Amino acid sequence: MEDKGTNRIFVKFFFVYLFFLTMGAIAVLGIIKEQFLTKDRITADDIYKTQVLEPARGSILSWDGRPLSVSIPVYELRWDSKVVADSTWSRGLDSLAEGLAGIFRNKSASAWRKELSDARRSGNRYKQIGRRTVDYGELTEIESLPIFRLGQFEGGLIVIKDSERNHPYGTLANRTIGSVNAVGEGTGIEYTYDYRLRGEKGEQTVHRALGGEWIPVNGAPSTPAVDGVDIRTTIDVRIQEAAETELRNQLAMSDVFEGGTAVVMDVATGAVRGIANMYKRKDGSFDESYNYAISHATEPGSTLKLAALIAMIEDGHITLSTEVDGGDGEWRYGGIRITDTHRGGYGKMTAQEAFEKSSNIAFAKMITESYGDDPSAYISRLHNMKLVEKLNLDIDGEGYAYILSPEDANWSTSSLASLGYGYALSLTPMHILTFYNAVANGGKMMRPYFIEDFERDGIPVEKFGASVVSGSICSRSTLAEVRKALRGVVENGTAKVCDDPRYKISGKTGTARVLVNGSYEDDQGYRHYQASFAGYFPSDSPKYSCIVVLYTGKTKGNFYGATWAAPVFKRIADKIYTSHPEWNPPVYAAGMTPPDNPSFAAGLAGSSGMPVDYMPMSSRPYLKNRGWVRIDGGRNGELPVVTGLEIEKGVVPDVSDMGLKDALYLLENEGYKVTFKGSGRVASQTPAAGTALGQGQKITLILE
Repeated sequence: MEDKGTNRIFVKFFFVYLFFLTMGAIAVLGIIKEQFLTKDRITADDIYKTQVLEPARGSILSWDGRPLSVSIPVYELRWDSKVVADSTWSRGLDSLAEGLAGIFRNKSASAWRKELSDARRSGNRYKQIGRRTVDYGELTEIESLPIFRLGQFEGGLIVIKDSERNHPYGTLANRTIGSVNAVGEGTGIEYTYDYRLRGEKGEQTVHRALGGEWIPVNGAPSTPAVDGVDIRTTIDVRIQEAAETELRNQLAMSDVFEGGTAVVMDVATGAVRGIANMYKRKDGSFDESYNYAISHATEPGSTLKLAALIAMIEDGHITLSTEVDGGDGEWRYGGIRITDTHRGGYGKMTAQEAFEKSSNIAFAKMITESYGDDPSAYISRLHNMKLVEKLNLDIDGEGYAYILSPEDANWSTSSLASLGYGYALSLTPMHILTFYNAVANGGKMMRPYFIEDFERDGIPVEKFGASVVSGSICSRSTLAEVRKALRGVVENGTAKVCDDPRYKISGKTGTARVLVNGSYEDDQGYRHYQASFAGYFPSDSPKYSCIVVLYTGKTKGNFYGATWAAPVFKRIADKIYTSHPEWNPPVYAAGMTPPDNPSFAAGLAGSSGMPVDYMPMSSRPYLKNRGWVRIDGGRNGELPVVTGLEIEKGVVPDVSDMGLKDALYLLENEGYKVTFKGSGRVASQTPAAGTALGQGQKITLILE
């Protein structure tokens, strides 16, 4: 009897065990079917595949290592509505809707509640949450909301990581930085050097686990992705900001302006420190959609009297004291009427005075008297000075420069006279600035450039830098004469607005009518103008050269370089001068001592007023750390001590003393998840700095 009872119990347990075993098998088969079976049988492609590894796009940096364009992590959000339990759904929907409304701020909580309910009712397993990507801070908030906080398999939240380009300085140098789209079209550095910035894709073999995740296969062949290089440009953020601000402010002063450009160049090297381009949109606002500086070739007008002056002195035809008769303000030559702006004319004057007053008549007379028997000699002199040399710039879009010559079909008896005051040739602002820069640089013409080097982890892997176009555009004696004339324009002539007792500016104004549809003036008397000023400073020991060019729409008014362009040059130069400690050292009252510098904590160089702008390159350790520094304030007027933060992949960086924005930016770009408490600066972090930690791990910050 006892054996029968035992057997009966055994049979019951056996069937219970068999039942659960069968149900478990059914569940496993269901998972396999759900995860793998898209056809009648499982294939290798359902279990294994080759996964593409995307490289990180390189950053574009300023000359001192500040980030101008960087890739930051962003996240697309999707939702699987079917995995959420009914009880979880009913308890959390209202709070979830309110939370999403507060984060996205594009619709009400009730609208979110309806949208989510509709998705759940229709069984949507890949519902897009929001119409945009979110950053890491927003993702952290969203992942803490009811329902979503349960994760992908219970709350349904699917997070897809991506990256997008971010410009920490906003639209600064926007045209130069440029952009590139998905099909490889674009502008600026992003486009020209896309092949180096984008890196090389890798690949690895992965297999699909029961939970649906794709996991790398150990031991399988793989090719790692190669991240793109970082590109360090010549742009100085401080100078770039000055150029953009002053150009934009001037263009806003008259509705007639259609656009303009301002470029600042380092005299000794040709490095472009600032380049602003403004183009008027249909709505009246200005953007950088067109690069006037390097692409827009026009007849420049009186700024090219400098080339005529150099040629005539160099060839022995005149000196600065040569007398010329400007007459009564009107002169006819070769069938054209040449005029000066001064009513009644300038009468007799020296060549230097003609240059200072910018007399068209005087320069037309001097150039025709000097080269009338052999115009080709003048054309050859201009070519020998490399005036229209192709610059071979290191970004795309260079405009075509040319000089009309006697061999051309449209050469006329008036062409030589026109060349004397800046017509019958076509130059971009960059060509003109390159020429003026050569005068400032002792006659040596430098090629303008935008790229200093390609870098990996702050270490240059390919260097570029300065290159010479011409060792000397003229003799030293001629150079001394024309530099005296350029200074005279500011002291005595059309650019007195640029004179300053603190430092000296040299340069030349230019005003030109623009040829439109074959004419300089239409039937109604409307004209288009180009107003410009080109020069350098300080005059005695030039550090920077600069050109400002403004372009008008049709107008019956007059827009002169002296009135409109020269003041922009002056304001840009003032900002550079006053912020440069070598030229403008601080002055302290008697008995006062220089104040101690505050301890500047840590963060991204250039943020929070960090005083690193003018430290010599040798003392800029932050260059190799993408701009992340720690600064201890100097004492008794001494310079602060700057040390670069160690940034190493897979190792927690030290973010102590940083503001939250800098700390989040750095840690998120290193691939970590961040939570924080408090406000102020980072007082402590867990794990500690220097800890080996893989991407995706959590770091907690305490702010005080």
